[in-house]
Amino acid sequence: MIQRFIKKENNPALLLFFAGWGADDRLFNLPVEAGYDYLLCYDYRSLDFDYTLLQGYTSIRLLAWSMGVWVASQVFRGKDFPWQMKLAVNGTLLPVDDGQGIPETVFSATLARFSEQTLVRFRRRMCGSVEEVKAFLSHRPCRSVEELHEELAALGKAVACSGMPLFSWDKAVVGVRDKIFPAANQMNFWKGKTAVLPEDMEHYDDAFFASCISGEEEGLWTKD
Repeated sequence: MIQRFIKKENNPALLLFFAGWGADDRLFNLPVEAGYDYLLCYDYRSLDFDYTLLQGYTSIRLLAWSMGVWVASQVFRGKDFPWQMKLAVNGTLLPVDDGQGIPETVFSATLARFSEQTLVRFRRRMCGSVEEVKAFLSHRPCRSVEELHEELAALGKAVACSGMPLFSWDKAVVGVRDKIFPAANQMNFWKGKTAVLPEDMEHYDDAFFASCISGEEEGLWTKD
């Protein structure tokens, strides 16, 4: 796993963001709220995490998207940190599951047939509209097809071997137009587990992440 500080000014508060599969610091190099440092995690070919990077912070906002929701849950299960808020976006703790995650046949087919063309189609489905695709491509990740295939395979193996981690989230944002983690599956998973906030968006939404990271949407960072 790559852990990269987008902003490090020795603030007492930290935004810790676990991005989804295929991401990098180019995609989420965004302004963070004043008073916060910003640490981004991505590339889950390995789930090794350097916990020492969190030392000294007295308040941590945990944000996770897509496959990053499962990864963060694995990394922090059984561990105690000064969480201010834990926000999951368009993901579940059963990321490859017919009823509560990405359908197994879809995940397996994507992995088996992975190519440049597969990646293009995936990103179109992830973004949903021509405008959102353009926004994504304006700062798309600079990672090779081979590297992304390796990451997807590693995640599939880790999920199959480890199962659902025991970790609680304060709120789950569900994109009602999500075509990657179907909204109905997300709702099935989070029902009775945490507060759910439906959002009128696809799996990836450029404006949502900009406002979430900057703290402009304060309602996202308050517990119900």
